[in-house]
Amino acid sequence: MTERAPATTADTAHRTELADLFRTLGVRRGGVLMAHASLSGTKAAPELVRDALLAALGPEGTLVVPAFTPENSDTSRAYREAVAGMDEREAAEYRAAMPPFDPDATECPTMGALAECVRSTSGAVRSAHPQTSLAGLGPRAAELLRKHPLRSHLGRLSPMARLYRADAQVLLLRVGFEVCSSFHYAEYLTRPRPPRRTYRCVVGHKGNWVSYRDLSLNDGDFGAIGARLPQGLRAEADWASKPVVLCSMRDLVRHAKGQMSGYRRALA
Repeated sequence: MTERAPATTADTAHRTELADLFRTLGVRRGGVLMAHASLSGTKAAPELVRDALLAALGPEGTLVVPAFTPENSDTSRAYREAVAGMDEREAAEYRAAMPPFDPDATECPTMGALAECVRSTSGAVRSAHPQTSLAGLGPRAAELLRKHPLRSHLGRLSPMARLYRADAQVLLLRVGFEVCSSFHYAEYLTRPRPPRRTYRCVVGHKGNWVSYRDLSLNDGDFGAIGARLPQGLRAEADWASKPVVLCSMRDLVRHAKGQMSGYRRALA
């Protein structure tokens, strides 16, 4: 686990400036915040951004990040990209050597530097799903992330539903709505229900593959859904030459549910 290093004077000033930006944007002190971020090109250490978010939330606030591990699967786009170009024997060896998910140790490289920083911080809590776990810091992290059954990636039985009930806010820090995982929760609420499919991943030890069925999650239209979000339901600023957007998770889910129930049905 990552320990918090002593801050320099410059770090403290930068963290304070960033925390002020988050407060001005509307991050609620004492609230729950789900953060998606890209720090590429900012030269800002993820520890500094983590601490600025925690400062804006205050000691009673809780910070949550996606700690997804699509690499731990042979049914994901990440796996298909990893074995592309391999022959049958090489792909079989690669699959056999894939490490099992360990909530205390498995990294989440595709989620970005901030997510990995939060996940690896001393005292962080992580949910147990081997593909779509969430990680958090703060007094409500254990409560919000305590249960995450295999058959509910981001649905009614997952931490995402508890974030929704907790009236969490969602921060998109230099990323677009394409990565807004709250929209996945909306998929579980739409009618008619989206199709289901089989997922496979490794748990416990190498070679221990488990299969389960859940919704066929589809983020292909998330950017378009976000573009249609009314301006009144978002607060916006800029940091390091890219947008920062803050929304209510409940507003996002209600909006996405309405969008999906309309045009996704028409496309079915």
